[in-house]
Amino acid sequence: QLQLVESGGGLVQPGGSLRLSCAASGFTLDSYAIGWFRQAPGKEREDVSCISKSDGTTYYVESVKGRFTISRDNAKNTVHLQMNNMKTEDTGVYYCAATFDLGGHFYYTQAKDYEYWGQGTPVTVSS
Repeated sequence: QLQLVESGGGLVQPGGSLRLSCAASGFTLDSYAIGWFRQAPGKEREDVSCISKSDGTTYYVESVKGRFTISRDNAKNTVHLQMNNMKTEDTGVYYCAATFDLGGHFYYTQAKDYEYWGQGTPVTVSS
């Protein structure tokens, strides 16, 4: 069974940090491009960050540039999203997603491009 499981969400004060993890089972993430999406209450799901399969090309939505960092740990079959200097507008449910990628140099910012999704981990930024 192919599965993605997110962890690391929680409550954090503005200016604080969280590190989200996305662990895969049933397949190896090094064959997949990965995306982190979030959905705030009453809003559509948006792409926060992506990473290509092979060369580490990354994408960040403008609102998180300089604060969030996406990274792979292929040895642990896990992808992380380090979130620093968090803001109240970062609140939402965070999902990781994976799509099989032959090329290796691309990332995907549209939810429709992803085959596999985790169940989400909630993040609340509040004082």
